[in-house]
Amino acid sequence: MTTDTTTSGYSHTQRAPLCWILYGCAFACVALAWMIGDTTGSLIAGGVALLIAFFASALQHLTVEDQGGVLAIRFGPIPLFRRTVRYGTITKVEVDRTTILDGWGIHYSMLGGWVWNIWGWDCVVLRFKYGGLLKVGTDDAVNLAEFLKRKISERAE
Repeated sequence: MTTDTTTSGYSHTQRAPLCWILYGCAFACVALAWMIGDTTGSLIAGGVALLIAFFASALQHLTVEDQGGVLAIRFGPIPLFRRTVRYGTITKVEVDRTTILDGWGIHYSMLGGWVWNIWGWDCVVLRFKYGGLLKVGTDDAVNLAEFLKRKISERAE
């Protein structure tokens, strides 16, 4: 876990065991492929194992970082999932907690809004001018919210 909240910006990386759960599922698929014995079934199970292992590699950590006029949110180390949020589109920021229904990963929540979360329940909720919201999961919610509130107030001046 790293955090940099200098006056020039914000950068924080949260690491989580979610990838190890996925690697375990990939290993189970490999074991299943070996036990099946049938060539077609083994190829399918092996392919699923490779796909799960690839996604696990993309979900080892979540980095939230100031990049000038935008907040960059990205999973890694394989940069498969990433997005940016322009500070000018954010109207409100609040520290909150996700629920079991929000879960982990990247998805639209049944409770409304997008969720980008790798592990844990703490999050920062970003409310946008156009009415949407984004829940960014982090183990540094207070510092991220304070940083974003400063950026929003700077833009309003």
